[in-house]
Amino acid sequence: MPTMNKVNPKKLLHSKWTKVMPTNREKHFMLVEVEVDEDQNVLNCTIEAVMTGNQYPIEWRSLKDSEVWRMGWQ
Repeated sequence: MPTMNKVNPKKLLHSKWTKVMPTNREKHFMLVEVEVDEDQNVLNCTIEAVMTGNQYPIEWRSLKDSEVWRMGWQ
């Protein structure tokens, strides 16, 4: 069974991530935007590639998959 990254929704903003299988030579990312509702539930997130500055919407729960994402820059 794959291990899961522990992701705290309250600490998402500015968190750093490494994509296990880089796409378009984009490997290192930072969460640059987190939108929450009045109950502090995460609605939308935007992740930015450090090398290119490209931004992508991301489902924050997908960061829990350690086969796709590693916490921090590695």
